[in-house]
Amino acid sequence: MISTARVPADKPVRIAFSLNDASDDTPPEDSSPLVFPELDQQLQPLPPCHESPESMQVFKQHCQIAEEYHEVKKEIALLEERKKELIAKLDQAEKEKVDAAQLAQEYEALMEENRTLKLAQSQCVEQLEKLRIQYQKRQGSS
Repeated sequence: MISTARVPADKPVRIAFSLNDASDDTPPEDSSPLVFPELDQQLQPLPPCHESPESMQVFKQHCQIAEEYHEVKKEIALLEERKKELIAKLDQAEKEKVDAAQLAQEYEALMEENRTLKLAQSQCVEQLEKLRIQYQKRQGSS
């Protein structure tokens, strides 16, 4: 039901409209209802002129666009969060790659040191054996 009343020109007029099939006799819950409270004021659908089917259609289209806008904003927020997660994973992978390269260098250095120590050990064993032989020769000759 649409009611009409004369309002003085100096008083603001507020019109509430719902896309639901609710009764027109129910008063609005808020004195200035926002159809989409998460939208900025300038993006809110303007109340339609109830006598104009074209105005009603434009209002419904605006509401659909506002819903789509809200969904896109949610999707963007989710994608930005996913982007942060992927960047963190990439940073971790790069850090692990650097760590692996450092470990590989350290491994190579330790392997070289091990080879050098084994060579030194074998030389010491040879030298010890020569000294034993010399010592035994001296013991046998005296």
